[in-house]
Amino acid sequence: MGNRAKAELGMTIKTALITGSTSGIGLAIAQRLAREGIQVMLNGLEPDSVGRELAASIETTYGIKAHYCTADISDPQQIVKLFQCLTDKFNSIDILINNAGIQFTAPTEEFPTEKWDQILAVNLTSAFHTTRLALPFFKQAGWGRIINIASVHGLVGSVNKSAYCAAKHGLVGLTKVVALENADAGITANCICPGWIDTPILNQQIAELAQQQSLSIDRATASLVRSKQPYPSLIEPSAIAELVVFLCSDAASALTGASIPIDGAWTAQ
Repeated sequence: MGNRAKAELGMTIKTALITGSTSGIGLAIAQRLAREGIQVMLNGLEPDSVGRELAASIETTYGIKAHYCTADISDPQQIVKLFQCLTDKFNSIDILINNAGIQFTAPTEEFPTEKWDQILAVNLTSAFHTTRLALPFFKQAGWGRIINIASVHGLVGSVNKSAYCAAKHGLVGLTKVVALENADAGITANCICPGWIDTPILNQQIAELAQQQSLSIDRATASLVRSKQPYPSLIEPSAIAELVVFLCSDAASALTGASIPIDGAWTAQ
């Protein structure tokens, strides 16, 4: 049923904010939610013209309202601006997807302090700010979904990823606290913990590995994937998007405080 028909019947049309949603997992989630008739607020660092074009494409394809807001979510003031943009366009929010993330690798004693601060700001602190701003809307509505895209590195560690692992473990902890605080308010909070997903951030890592070890991209991909994950292939972003749809459904109303791996048996070892 389209949103116009829903509106005519007095049915509620839900709105989702997805941070880091111009590519990879975030874009797959935005497209999948739009397919469900959910309005989407896209976010990224691209110029407004690029973001507006992407939002227009989603509107045309899925027949829902979509908007884009440029915001550097490492800056709390820009997160406030993002929410102002959201409320100007949609008046409210029902679903929050904290997806934006960055990566940098180095041994702990060599890890640049500015990179540590940046990774913690984008991968963890931003989720605190978006959550605190979204919760009043959720409580007023008596319904809300918070889905944090953590990582398998929110459950296990890897060498040279001190900041990333610290941020993702922190995101898992934040999610548990928010779930506990809101379990009786119609609000759920969960983490999805992906393994090796076919995304631009991982493709860059694969390209670096291929160059370092003089491998083809295919061989570098296989080497990276099988080093951690028994499942032999990269996982498609659409798999994450499908789980998001389930977590937003009424069937998942009692599923809260969970950290769900989609990791090809990485954490089963």
